[in-house]
Amino acid sequence: MSASSVRLFEYLESLPGTVFNRLYKQPSTALAIFRRMLPQLAKSFVMAMIYMNRPFLIADLETWVRPDGQREKDASVDLLERLQIMKRTAEPGKPRSYNLTNPFASSLQQALTGGGNHKSFGIPSNIQPEIGVTIPQLDEFARKQWEGVLGYMVGSTGIGLRDDGVDLNTSVKALLKYGGLVDVKGKSVDITQDGFAFVLQEVNAQVWTILILYLDNAEQLGMDQVDVLSFLFMLGSLELGQAYSRANLTETQLQMLLDLGDFGIVYQDTPESESYYPTRLATTLTSDAGALRSVSADFDTALNSSTKDKGFVVIETNYRVYAYTSSPLQIAILSLFTRLITRYPNMVAGKMSRESVRRAINMGITADQIIDFLYTHAHPQMRKNPAVLPPTVVDQIRLWQIEGERMKSTVGFLFKDFPTLPEYEGPCQYASDIGVLVWKSDSKRMFFVTRHEQIAAYLKNQKQKRDGG
Repeated sequence: MSASSVRLFEYLESLPGTVFNRLYKQPSTALAIFRRMLPQLAKSFVMAMIYMNRPFLIADLETWVRPDGQREKDASVDLLERLQIMKRTAEPGKPRSYNLTNPFASSLQQALTGGGNHKSFGIPSNIQPEIGVTIPQLDEFARKQWEGVLGYMVGSTGIGLRDDGVDLNTSVKALLKYGGLVDVKGKSVDITQDGFAFVLQEVNAQVWTILILYLDNAEQLGMDQVDVLSFLFMLGSLELGQAYSRANLTETQLQMLLDLGDFGIVYQDTPESESYYPTRLATTLTSDAGALRSVSADFDTALNSSTKDKGFVVIETNYRVYAYTSSPLQIAILSLFTRLITRYPNMVAGKMSRESVRRAINMGITADQIIDFLYTHAHPQMRKNPAVLPPTVVDQIRLWQIEGERMKSTVGFLFKDFPTLPEYEGPCQYASDIGVLVWKSDSKRMFFVTRHEQIAAYLKNQKQKRDGG
């Protein structure tokens, strides 16, 4: 599951059952969750059951999976149950079985086969292609707006870089502050540790982070939570370059059009337009395709952490930094922990020092985040070395952070008092597999995790298996 999917799953997991029931009435929502949230094995279970006219016996499901795949099977079943897609049934005198829940099953059937009058996949507008907005124009709009958001966070307007004319409204700035991505003190805006981690994410994960912050604020804004979620899932199913009518949108969704336009997720000629266009940021919401893949190179390399062949940073053992870029975002990020000295049309030069790194650390940016950024964006020439980054520089960055640290606290949950070693090893390994394990002691049979919901669900499932024989 990708980082953006994990963030969305954590939000969905917190919703009550009544919200799921309303959400799954929309075929576009059922299809989006099926495509985006489920691993391949879970999808196979759903497709096997979707047209079954009887329950799927648990004993039959066990025969589908090889002995070495039991852990993956348990994780898939657990995920389906927590998303309220599948439920266990146990009638007296009958073997235990699984059923797909309704309305999820009926909505997914409708999404796969078509038909119906639900209009949950949008209503195409009748705008003629020659007078509509082109895909390159939509990509440029999305790039400009999203770059404006990130530029505000890293302070690109405060270091003399170009201004694309993006004026963020008050609600966007308030949302970034509410989410802890920036720290606003008077007229000063400083990026936080969470904000720096956000900037280093791939674009799709960034968009979902912002949208979930938006969802958290929905009730305070007087918006219907289900309408908000349904509209976001619908946007992910729309076609890039196609105009859509606003006729079937609710009041909540009409307000969302205005707000999402500020982030470059949808485009309208004017706020009163009868149609709107989803940008690439919207159409990739429920897929693993990269957002903004055809926009300018500076934006793509600033945000895409997987493009190692497009690295631009050279760092020497004397802490001098050379960045072969003209991207305002890249330069602004570098300026957070580097003292920039010289700027040329396609390059900036500077030097990392104790003061510049400590300044970044005081904002909440960690040494590991700085090192990860330098490693991710290292110039191809740097990658020819056995150690991509000079070890002396890496060690010194960590030492500058340790100067101000004596102890690090981690909020989480301690699991202990396991009667037997096998009962301890199972959930401990599961915690490690899902990435929430922080510390463990095999001798004391205890471990510490950052999240407890998934571990509790795992322990509950194991207990039900033992009780059921």
